[in-house]
Amino acid sequence: MKILILNGPNLNMLGRREPGIYGSRSFDDFLPELRARFAGRADIEYAQSNHEGAIIDTLQLTDADAVVLNAGAYTHTSLAIADCIAAIKVPVTEVHISNVMAREPIRHTSLIAPVCRGTIAGFGLHSYTLAVEAAILACK
Repeated sequence: MKILILNGPNLNMLGRREPGIYGSRSFDDFLPELRARFAGRADIEYAQSNHEGAIIDTLQLTDADAVVLNAGAYTHTSLAIADCIAAIKVPVTEVHISNVMAREPIRHTSLIAPVCRGTIAGFGLHSYTLAVEAAILACK
């Protein structure tokens, strides 16, 4: 099984950006651990972009069996990404490092949640672990 983890804007800054919210570890440091945890169960591909169109292109072109998407702030603003998710056949799980419901009110609304298989948020980088596990179970 192939799973694409796709991170949106500013997630390339993990480990340096607001460590009180997002932690002090970069995604590049976390990714080998995640791949090792699911070795033999899933091949994990990874992409990140700060650009909405590039995220849409990646979603449209993926040959993965499932996608774990942290759309960052685009979660709350991008109808275009929501439309893309609705248009593709690959199941998408929305993921967030922080508990967005405990943050600013603008972050309480997700435009992508209604077209995603599910949402996992608030467990730090381990939100990705939970999302990959959920994707594996859901695709069986």
